[in-house]
Amino acid sequence: MQGRKDYTEKLFMSFQLSNHVPKENLYRRLRETLDLSFLYKDTKELYGKTGNPSIDPVVFFKLLLTGYLENITSDRKLVEHCSMRMDVLYFLGFDIDEELPWHSTISRTRQLYPIALFETLFNKVFTLCVDAGMVSGHTQAVDSAPVKANASMESLTLKQPKDSVANHLQKVGEENQEPRKNDPPSSTVYITAPDYQLRKLAKHQQKLLDQPISAPGASHEKSQLLSNKTHYSPHDPDARISVKPGKARKLNYRCNMAVDTAEGVISHVQADFADGRDSQYLPGLTRELQGRLKENELTMANLLADTGYSNGSNYSFLEQKGVTGWIPVFGKYKAVVPGFTYNKESDEYTCPAGKPLPFKSYDHSADGRLLKNYWTASKDCTSCPLKSSCVQNMHYKKITRTAYDEQYLRAYSRQQSKRGKQMKKLRQSTVEPVFGSLTQYYGLNKIGVLGKAGAHKVMLLAAIAFNLKKYLKNGGKKPSRAYFIDVIQDFEQAFFDLLAFLNSRYQFS
Repeated sequence: MQGRKDYTEKLFMSFQLSNHVPKENLYRRLRETLDLSFLYKDTKELYGKTGNPSIDPVVFFKLLLTGYLENITSDRKLVEHCSMRMDVLYFLGFDIDEELPWHSTISRTRQLYPIALFETLFNKVFTLCVDAGMVSGHTQAVDSAPVKANASMESLTLKQPKDSVANHLQKVGEENQEPRKNDPPSSTVYITAPDYQLRKLAKHQQKLLDQPISAPGASHEKSQLLSNKTHYSPHDPDARISVKPGKARKLNYRCNMAVDTAEGVISHVQADFADGRDSQYLPGLTRELQGRLKENELTMANLLADTGYSNGSNYSFLEQKGVTGWIPVFGKYKAVVPGFTYNKESDEYTCPAGKPLPFKSYDHSADGRLLKNYWTASKDCTSCPLKSSCVQNMHYKKITRTAYDEQYLRAYSRQQSKRGKQMKKLRQSTVEPVFGSLTQYYGLNKIGVLGKAGAHKVMLLAAIAFNLKKYLKNGGKKPSRAYFIDVIQDFEQAFFDLLAFLNSRYQFS
């Protein structure tokens, strides 16, 4: 006999959400695990004592976390989605007939709350992972990735003055001329970037116009001529033009992130401008990371990163912090000068003809790197038979090296070692999959808000959601085998270093 269901809505019914949400449900477990009551105290000073009640701070953060757990970045769509999910309503503390907060309230509250509040929540969740034995702190993998900003390349406009680069350069030249006695003082500032940078940019743009070659990833010819030095987005002034090989030039933010290698827990995340280098953000990132680990009674011994973080000052900084930096040296660095030998005690080079090149002075490169200069005496090169092939356009031979040559050599030695290759594989298998997960499943494929502060909040929430889901899946397990392998390898390395020192000191046979 065929059945047929007749549906008539009941006017009154007895219904409890808790009876219809399974015990193993993600949001039920999350409600029982995550205590956000501290938010009432931390947000109390942000509200007045009169007026209509605001959205509950706990409900606000639970709504945001639900959005990143469900990969929903639109506040309007998030409210619609939550209203149709019984498990989410139970997590939020709403009955099935209660109306959720308006989507615009979520946007305004996100702007109201400071970054420190989001970081406090990140630290709370990170501590949960530490207490569950999921974080070793011993080895951290660092990487960065561009995240699309909420702005379009078509909306870019020239910085003041609103004129072409050529006219702008002409006006800069006129303003930099010596003023005549009867000329009134100029009250207009035309410079948007250093003069030499603008001239270099104009030369590069003219080359593109003379030889129109489609750059990899360029969506149209105009995009190749835009620069952060001359253009900005009025919609989001903090967004910066950046390009990745094979991809289009876009307005992005940079996400710098550190991941613990024991269980893949995110230990630090921050938003930075997309036009900066990875290497310039490493010191600040390391300080924040060490501070968070110290609060949880953990110590970082190794830091893994790619070549983008290679920098002599960074190698020196990590050594001063007691951290071993497993960062491959930059490709242009040469461990030795071909044909020249270096004497560390006298700090000088010796040329193939046997003439010394002593250290003479310090210098700085165009991008601020500290350099050391070595050169011979003019009389040593005048009668040298090798002068034609050794000295070019000068009366003496000059060698310029980085001031952090010793740190580079130590990093290069680690890179070439067997463990260095293992560390490279460990970094690739740890931090890169986490970036893929955040962009594909945790709402970090695009920054839906404006400003660097807003981007930082978005990245923190995506990292919190990632850590929470990992905690509910793996919480309570013992530290992974990889952690113990790292500790043993560090002990072995320290032992062999001690043997090498004793051998060099006492000449053991």
